[in-house]
Amino acid sequence: MADVRMRTTAGAVGVVAVALLVGALVLVGMVRASLTEGLESTAEQRASALVAQAESGALPEPDEPDDDLDDVVWQVTGADGTVVRSSVPLPTEAADETELQGSDHPYVVVVDESDGYQVSVAVSREEVDDSTAALVGPLAIGLPLLTLLVGAMTWVVVSRALRPVERIRREVEAITGDRLDRRVPEPRARDEIGRLARTMNQMLTRLQESRDRQREFVADASHELRSPVASIRQVAEVARAHPGALPDGELADTVLEESARLQRLVEQLLLLTRADDGGASRAYHDVDLDDLALSEAKRVARTGLVVDTIGIGAGRTRGDASALAQVVRNLTDNAARHATRTIAIGVREDGANVELTVDDDGPGIPVDQRERVFARFVRLDEARARDVGGSGLGLAIVKEVVAVHGGTVTVSASELGGARFCVRLARSAEVQAPRRRLSP
Repeated sequence: MADVRMRTTAGAVGVVAVALLVGALVLVGMVRASLTEGLESTAEQRASALVAQAESGALPEPDEPDDDLDDVVWQVTGADGTVVRSSVPLPTEAADETELQGSDHPYVVVVDESDGYQVSVAVSREEVDDSTAALVGPLAIGLPLLTLLVGAMTWVVVSRALRPVERIRREVEAITGDRLDRRVPEPRARDEIGRLARTMNQMLTRLQESRDRQREFVADASHELRSPVASIRQVAEVARAHPGALPDGELADTVLEESARLQRLVEQLLLLTRADDGGASRAYHDVDLDDLALSEAKRVARTGLVVDTIGIGAGRTRGDASALAQVVRNLTDNAARHATRTIAIGVREDGANVELTVDDDGPGIPVDQRERVFARFVRLDEARARDVGGSGLGLAIVKEVVAVHGGTVTVSASELGGARFCVRLARSAEVQAPRRRLSP
């Protein structure tokens, strides 16, 4: 902070010093020029008066010689170049400055001519020099003092302005991965520093929420992974301690079933991790949602459920094909898991969006649970979900992938009596040609 204060103060002092110096020089020059112009006017008036007196033959008598010259001296020269009368010898040409014998200051010489005479008048610049000296003295003292005052005020103002930044820096320095609950102080002022503090607090809030989600995710994942491993170990220990106690093939069946469950869980965890890292947005292409929906409809129809595909129309979006295929599969698997007999899949274009819907005729989802179903490792029907291999991650994956693609997913009541999941994604800019819908 000291460096910032020093640089700011030095910059302000430098600018002000240069401005004051230039202003002082201009002021002295203008005063000097104005006084000099006044002397020239005085000399011209005196010369005009002497010309008139010379023409009338009434030239004044020169003053008695003195050690000090008068402030105004003159000389009248005839047409033949002889000096008719003068107070002191003067040059016959005008000059801004000329030195006269016996004077400590230069003189301004003005020349005026008539038919038979040339009049030279010289006015001392002593008044100009004295006035300039009187002005330079206060400026020489006042300008440095004013510059120092500006520097001191700049230092104080910048120090007060940076004081909240120093408090923010100290607080941020104390924040660690285990203390993300701390927040930086927010100044009351609605300025850049206040916005910086509020932005940092918002960032810390996001980091804390991300850390809490990661911890919860790790804890839940550990719990879920422990279950199939414990089942395999339990069956293996029984088979080892009591050979022949298990029917033939039961150990192998249990190992295959639990390992398949473990594999699905790991794959879903990896997919969630990639979605959290934005991996689903790395390779975007045009994706036909109707093709994905028809493919899943055929697959689910093999289980014996009635799959209604009458609502599947053309619908193209832009995104990661594999991630969106996982969205459609998870929604159809969820519907098949809870359906009694029928599920319905629909795809349609709605203006600038593409809408994917999956309905089932199951028990539905209570209104107060419709947001909770998208949380990770949440099962509304714990026992049945475990029996059919559910991990509580399918809908969480749907929400994460759809969010990465800039879309939304909602759940409501279905006309079939169960739940309806609706995914809305941005429609692809490319015009999609009409295609024939295939029946599953």
